[in-house]
Amino acid sequence: MKIYTKKGDAGKTGLYGGKRVFKDDIRVECYGTLDEVNSTIGLLRAKLDITHEWQTNLRKIQKDMMDMMSHLARPSDAKKVNTNPMPTDGADFCEQWIDQLENNLSTASDYFLLPGGNEVSALCHVVRTQMRRGERHLVSLMREDEVHEAIPAYINRLSDLFFTLARAEMDKNMVEEEKWQLFIYKRIKKEESPANKEEKSEKKKTVRPKIK
Repeated sequence: MKIYTKKGDAGKTGLYGGKRVFKDDIRVECYGTLDEVNSTIGLLRAKLDITHEWQTNLRKIQKDMMDMMSHLARPSDAKKVNTNPMPTDGADFCEQWIDQLENNLSTASDYFLLPGGNEVSALCHVVRTQMRRGERHLVSLMREDEVHEAIPAYINRLSDLFFTLARAEMDKNMVEEEKWQLFIYKRIKKEESPANKEEKSEKKKTVRPKIK
C-alpha cells in the first residue's frame, strides 16, 4: 500500500470515524501540534544515550501522546469506537516523576528561568512551550466538543514535567541557571511573610524626616 492517498490534496483530511474537515480545523490544529511535540520528544530521546534513565518514561509519554491524539481525532458524535487506550494515569505519572526529580535537585523550583542551559535542557524547554501551545488549541477544541478529562490534565502536567526535566539536566551537569524572577505565588508569599513585613516596618522607622 502506498503512503500517499491524494485525498488531502484539496486541503481536507479525514477524522477518526470518516468525517472530513479542512486541515486548519481546530481539532486538526490540536492533535497536529501534539504530534509536533511528540516529534520533539523523539529528538530529545535521540540526543540521550540509549541507556539513559529517562528513556523508559519518555517512551511511555510518546505512546500515551499517540493514544491521546487518536482520541482527539475522534468527534464525540462519531459512530466508530476508538479502541486505543485512554491514559487516565497520565497526570499522576507526571506528578510522581516530578516529585522524584525535585527530591534530587540541589535547589527548589522557585524561579522563572531563561530557557537554555545545555542542548538537552534547552530541548526540554522547547517541548514545554510546544506543549503549552497544544494545550491552548486543546482548550479551543474543548469549547466545541467533549474531551475526556484525562487529556487536558495530562497535557497540563507534562509542561510542568519538562520544566523540571530541564532543571534536573542542568543540576546534574552543574550548569548554572539564568533566573528571571520568582514565581508569582512565591513573590506574594514572600511579601506576606511576617519577616518581610517586620523588615518593611523597621525601614519605615529608620527613615529620616526631610529638612525644609
